[in-house]
Amino acid sequence: MVVEIHPLKPSYKFAKRCLDIFLSLISLSIAFPFFVIIAIIVKLTSKGPVFYRSNRVGLGGQEFAFLKFRSMYVDAEERLAALQAHNEKDGPIFKMKNDPRITPIGRTMRKFSLDELPQLIHVLSGKMSMVGPRPPLPKEVLAYDERTARRLSIKPGITCYWQVAGRSNLSFEEWIDLDLKYIADMSIPVDIALLIKTPYAVITGHGAY
Repeated sequence: MVVEIHPLKPSYKFAKRCLDIFLSLISLSIAFPFFVIIAIIVKLTSKGPVFYRSNRVGLGGQEFAFLKFRSMYVDAEERLAALQAHNEKDGPIFKMKNDPRITPIGRTMRKFSLDELPQLIHVLSGKMSMVGPRPPLPKEVLAYDERTARRLSIKPGITCYWQVAGRSNLSFEEWIDLDLKYIADMSIPVDIALLIKTPYAVITGHGAY
């Protein structure tokens, strides 16, 4: 899907990119010991690779290679069809609180968003931003209508409005409403406010599964 890119003021675009580079570099340097520890724990607690790689849809509907710490068993995709009847979310996404495909350590990582740490690399490379709509799977985008597709008109991010306001406890439509609100509101003060709120949301783990 090709989506028209939302125009940003040059001053905001430059400031946002500078903020992304600065924060991703600082965060990666601080998080490096956690990368090593998490990688060892993932490898020791279940069979399979340390990282989960997949394609996600980013700016303008373009796909990019996406990296997370693996939080599921390696046969997770094969088992998905059998679990569709237990989907607890509306819209073109799958969410299940007690998803049996998630490893025990994976539940802890997801609760505190530790599996998301490798995405800081995508922020540094420019594929993602610190703040923006979460990047969807290509199969989810196939079900998007024109309104929903507008969330692809800006660079995807690590945190966003719904990440600090309930996360998976919100409906898919609420996610879209909040993503479109961010597109309308986006500015450096808004980005900073969301970044300040994100650590509390991560520590409490509210709505994360």
